Amino acid sequence: MNFICQKYVIWHLISTFVTIKLTTKNILNMRLYFGTISLLFISMFSMAQDAGRWQQSCKYFMEIDMDTKKHQFKGTQKLIYYNNSPDELKKVFYHLYFNAFQPGSMMDERSRSLPDPDPRVGSRISKLKAEEYGWHKIKVLKHNGKSVKFNVEETILEVTLAEPIKPGAADTFYMEFESQVPIQVRRSGRNSAEGIDYSMSQWYPKMCNYDYQGWHANPYVGREFYGIWGDFDVKITLPKDYIIGGTGYLQNKNEIGYGYQDKGINPDHSKKEKLTWHFFAPAVHDFFWGADPDYVHDKVSLNDSTEIHFFYQNEADFVQYWKQAEETMLKAFKFIGKTYGDYPYRQYSFVQGGDGGMEYAMGTLITGRRPFPSLVGVMVHELMHNWFQMLMGSNEALHAWMDEGFTSYSSEVVNDHLFGKGNTKSSETNIHNDAYLGYFNVSQSGIEEPLSTHADHFMTNTAYGIASYSKGEVFLHQLEYVIGKEAFDRGMLDYYKNWRFKHPNPNDFIRIMEKASGVELDWYKEYWVNSIHTIDYSIKAVSVDKKDTKVILERKEWTEKENNVRNGRMPMPIDLVIEYKDGNETKKECYYIPLDLMRGEKIDEGYYGKRNILKDWWWTHKTYEFEIPMKFKNIVSITIDPSKRLADINDEDNVWKQTE
Repeated sequence: MNFICQKYVIWHLISTFVTIKLTTKNILNMRLYFGTISLLFISMFSMAQDAGRWQQSCKYFMEIDMDTKKHQFKGTQKLIYYNNSPDELKKVFYHLYFNAFQPGSMMDERSRSLPDPDPRVGSRISKLKAEEYGWHKIKVLKHNGKSVKFNVEETILEVTLAEPIKPGAADTFYMEFESQVPIQVRRSGRNSAEGIDYSMSQWYPKMCNYDYQGWHANPYVGREFYGIWGDFDVKITLPKDYIIGGTGYLQNKNEIGYGYQDKGINPDHSKKEKLTWHFFAPAVHDFFWGADPDYVHDKVSLNDSTEIHFFYQNEADFVQYWKQAEETMLKAFKFIGKTYGDYPYRQYSFVQGGDGGMEYAMGTLITGRRPFPSLVGVMVHELMHNWFQMLMGSNEALHAWMDEGFTSYSSEVVNDHLFGKGNTKSSETNIHNDAYLGYFNVSQSGIEEPLSTHADHFMTNTAYGIASYSKGEVFLHQLEYVIGKEAFDRGMLDYYKNWRFKHPNPNDFIRIMEKASGVELDWYKEYWVNSIHTIDYSIKAVSVDKKDTKVILERKEWTEKENNVRNGRMPMPIDLVIEYKDGNETKKECYYIPLDLMRGEKIDEGYYGKRNILKDWWWTHKTYEFEIPMKFKNIVSITIDPSKRLADINDEDNVWKQTE
């Protein structure tokens, strides 16, 4: 741990302890704060232990007072910013997300210029009236007590500092701001299609992240996010009939009530017009909340320390599904913990709101008018985001697939566990088949773009969606094929253990999988992530060779110039399964052909009986020949990858069968 990080961790622990002494009223609150210290220490220590890696951190203290008639609020924000970088920072930048919801904004223009805009946005922003706009107005901004110059560039606040932030410094920013909540268009806003009053995401001026690549001050055009790990201390004042669910632990639960309070406590709000809800969230990189007077609030216990909360409208056609989902999500949490790592916080909230499903720290906004399978499906998907985005904190603007793709992959695994759609233990069942089909279609359409494309800059929503979700999902399932299921499963847990709270990039994930499997994988990342080359293998010929059988495989390459479709240029290892007659029995054997770039072999998965390891297939060679020590007439069939994990764009020539 370098000196800067050591100093920060020590200071952070001391300051948190002081907060305990000032605010603790009972033993329960002491347990909460000591739990916070533990989580922060783990996250900060794990961040600092890698030589050469650093990351910024912060503390937010925010208070807002909502005028629900105007849908406006006034707020103050104190931000303590820890510069753990080796650089002097002469400028800082904030996101002002609400400013996107105005006619003529970048999001509006982007949506109306795409050939396939998101139907939830379309041209809706262009038609908003002034009272329906979203906006942030910065009234006061100070750095270490001194006013600073700033410029609002739509959704980015550009701040020029009079004095730079030194390496190792903990500087304070103070802001006063006013905001108007837009009509709900995309993710955030008021008066959703399902009648939820407030879906409050991207609602506050949020410091942009600064990392080893510099500032990430991306204007908001409707896609992905990147944030700084920090503590959020948030006070929200609303009329007394509103119920809030979202990020963080409610500090004044016995004063608020509404299902948060301890047993036997029934707070009296009869003489109050408004309530101030006080939340604290440790070691998160965002904060969301939903608010509505009609919420039903249920909570169930996952274990002695963690509760799962549900906030939804009491609608006769759907309430039964929300109730039914409570037990199902308990089962999901337990399976996820064993498979991908334990959930480290003490609360998670499923909140009806938004425009579909969107993940945030310690919870999600989801639409709630769904049949049971759809409701659980969106809950599981958004829940898995808390592992692959909210706990990892990857820059999903640059690497959307590391969040969306990994989440899509794991969601299928979890749903398979919950509902048994397939049998994941079977070698020939692919529960990720829909992702493969989506990828195959786009790979042959001429509109595919590499996974390395910045999320905001895909030329179509289709290309973005298939790349980030489907091809990202295939990335993992095909990686299981490359290194074997045992190494893959171990690697996924190692990824959680080594990279939570640390903003991993693609190289970090690949190194985890290389260590788990013992093979080189840089070639896999370069081809699958940085190119749109596809995979196309075939069984070219099977023939008699004296007493044995000769097999010729081919890696096919061809280009259809008129629509720029590319095929067959990505090399892969090959599982070749031989079905043959042995007397009156039919048996199977696997002939495994490693790729030379791997510098090793995957562990035998044991799917097909005996495995025979052949010499490496050199990536420069399009064909590969070998002999099977069996009589030609005894061979029933030869199949490339019966598991269908290999994303071969044309598998019709992947099977050879004996003809009578």
